[in-house]
Amino acid sequence: MEEIAYAKVNLELRVRGLRRDGYHEIDTLFAFAEDGDRLSVAQGEGLSLRVTGDFAGRLNDPEDNLVLRAARLLGGEGRGAALTLDKRLPVAAGIGGGSADAAAALRLLDRWWDLGLGQAELLALAGRLGADVPACLRSQTVRGTSRGDRLEPARTPHSGKPLLLVNPGVPVATADVFRRWRGLESDGNDLEPPAREIAPEIGEVLEALRAADGAGFVGMSGSGATCFAIFDSEAGRDSAERGLPRRWWRLSSRLR
Repeated sequence: MEEIAYAKVNLELRVRGLRRDGYHEIDTLFAFAEDGDRLSVAQGEGLSLRVTGDFAGRLNDPEDNLVLRAARLLGGEGRGAALTLDKRLPVAAGIGGGSADAAAALRLLDRWWDLGLGQAELLALAGRLGADVPACLRSQTVRGTSRGDRLEPARTPHSGKPLLLVNPGVPVATADVFRRWRGLESDGNDLEPPAREIAPEIGEVLEALRAADGAGFVGMSGSGATCFAIFDSEAGRDSAERGLPRRWWRLSSRLR
């Protein structure tokens, strides 16, 4: 069996303030690409995880990976599964990454082990793994408040449109970005100014995307450094992709 860990895109992201628990109160509109990392499972003795793909070397200790943590929450130590994660998305990039991988593990292993868990049960487990994991579990357009884990149905006129994700190749730690947030609002994503302080290359990517013909909506996702553009046509998206510097990572997809 296989499951896609859909790349997350924050179409809006407002930071409302620092909470008593140390997290930040946010209001964000989550959307998801049709593509992302790939997680597969086969029969195995105990739990194991093999990581492949372009960004496999960027991950820390696989034994502490969110995929295995998700599997253990489902009681996997007593069941067994040989998991393979094809890491196609950059790490520390603002597009879900480990959260999307963990969510894919919950969906995949619920089917593989025939657990029959309902969405409410899976969402409760997802919330124990990270603030973005519940939204990534649903992998559909939702509004997230509180830490981003209180979800409400939402819609966007951009659903189904061609999408281009671009990362300048600079990892950006979410905690570092929030520490630099000064309580100021920005156009679309309040975390863009502090993220650009850490990685000025983000500004170069945004400038290139805004200059692309047919780019109707451009922004930075999450805490960066990945930026995105939504197009009205695949031809416009593909033309824009061809004009980008080769040193930048990019993914051509569509919004789910």
